Amino acid sequence: MNVELEILVERAGLYDVTEQVTEIVSGSGVDEGLVTVFIQHTSASLVIQENADPSVLADLQAWMDRSVPQDSQLYAHRAEGPDDMPAHIRAAITASHVTIPVIGGRMALGTWQGIFLWEHRLGPKERRVIVSVH
Repeated sequence: MNVELEILVERAGLYDVTEQVTEIVSGSGVDEGLVTVFIQHTSASLVIQENADPSVLADLQAWMDRSVPQDSQLYAHRAEGPDDMPAHIRAAITASHVTIPVIGGRMALGTWQGIFLWEHRLGPKERRVIVSVH
C-alpha cells in the first residue's frame, strides 16, 4: 500500500508527521511488516527524533544553522535562490527516507521517537511524502 501525503510547511524547521503516518499504517491492514516514509525532494529530509521536548528540535535546528550557514557567498549554485544550496547540503547529511518495523499493526517506534519532515528552505513550501506499508 502506498499513500502520498502533501505537507505544507511555513519555514525551515522540523515538522512532526508521526500522526499522519500512524493513521496510514493503522488503515493498511498490515499486521507485521515495514513502513517506509520517503520524501520526494532534495532540499528537505526525514529524521526520527525526540518527540517529547520541543527544545531538542530547536537545538537540532540551531546546530544545522551553525553547521551549514545560509551565506550565499559560500556557494556557486544560486539559481533557485540563496537558500537552495544550503538546503541541498542539509538534505545530503540527513536522510530522504526512514523505515520502521510494523509489529501488531503498529509502528515499533520507541517511547520518545517521532517522524519529522525537516524543511531546509526558508519560505513556505508544499512537500510530497510517500508512505509505503508492506
